[in-house]
Amino acid sequence: MESGRTHQQQIKQGTDVSDYRRNYTKGGTLFFTAVTYGRNPIFLSENAVELLNKSFQYVVSKRPFEIDAMVILPDHLHCIWTLPENDFDFSLRWRLLKSFFSRKYLGTMTITESMREKREKGVWQRRFWEHTIRDQQDYNRHCDYIHYNPVKHGFVTSPGDWVNSSFRRFVDKGLYPADWGCDVDKGLLKMNLE
Repeated sequence: MESGRTHQQQIKQGTDVSDYRRNYTKGGTLFFTAVTYGRNPIFLSENAVELLNKSFQYVVSKRPFEIDAMVILPDHLHCIWTLPENDFDFSLRWRLLKSFFSRKYLGTMTITESMREKREKGVWQRRFWEHTIRDQQDYNRHCDYIHYNPVKHGFVTSPGDWVNSSFRRFVDKGLYPADWGCDVDKGLLKMNLE
């Protein structure tokens, strides 16, 4: 952004404002959504889910962080991470994760000239969506959203029926009853985060 000009002034003058800013907070807790390229349902394959889990293990071994909650759906995933106290670089972690997965993924993807120039494999959308968790209520809402997401998309009728989710871990810890989300008023969980 040019110095001395506000974001609104740049918009009025038609200046490109696509260099949005991410919130880098040391030791932050963040909610993420990552989507496959073209919404290709690659995670319908158990092998792809297993490779994604290995990709997370690889990145955590190189750049530690906690995965608080996660759900893997056919064409996207949602997760909450907590970074180490003196670290804020979630973008590097996503870059490592996506590249590790893409290098090892054996699916057939269409690669455009633009993708080839950027050395992309056509597995992931170029960006990810992130939200810094503000407080316990915000954290709880995002955990609910993550765990209810398979029901929202019509894959199951109960969060406990979706295998690729941290929901059962939350039940084991006593954070949810086992039947949570089965009879939920769907209006309560309408967070449009995708």
